[in-house]
Amino acid sequence: MDEMTNPVLVTILGCEIGFWVLVVGGLLLRYAVRLPRAGLVTLALVPVLDVVLVVAVAIDLHRGGEVGFAHRLAGIYLGCTVMFGHRIIQWLDERFAYRFAGGPAPVKVPKYGPERSRKEWADFARWLGAAAIAAVLTVALSYTVADTEQREQLMGVFGTLGVITVIWLLTGPVWVAGSRRD
Repeated sequence: MDEMTNPVLVTILGCEIGFWVLVVGGLLLRYAVRLPRAGLVTLALVPVLDVVLVVAVAIDLHRGGEVGFAHRLAGIYLGCTVMFGHRIIQWLDERFAYRFAGGPAPVKVPKYGPERSRKEWADFARWLGAAAIAAVLTVALSYTVADTEQREQLMGVFGTLGVITVIWLLTGPVWVAGSRRD
């Protein structure tokens, strides 16, 4: 199957677009239109997209879909939305509050120093959480809806998770620790 027409990849893309529509729409409702409750309800719908993704992957596997890049990406995507989604929304919320509601100017994290180092380690810890979610989802799908061949293909995600983890560690916390300014 052509990866670009893979229903799981299309679902991932739809979830990503839906994430941004819900987040920006919710924040616009909250601040620009001054409907905070409607904005909160809209933002509260974001996790529904994660459920949609898991269900789509499970259905595709159950129907015998050929496991490819998209199936392995789905777990990583889900882990990242769970671990980083709230932080992204919070980051945007600060900017919308500043722009539309007279809130305080967002504070930038310095490029160097202990505060930057803490941020990099916190982001890396979030990535480890995202990788754990991806691993748990992969194993759960592998042993509930996937057949033996699909299970073997799904397990390929563990190599990808390892590579991403090493790259993130080296280009995040280790890099910041090694680039201290004098």
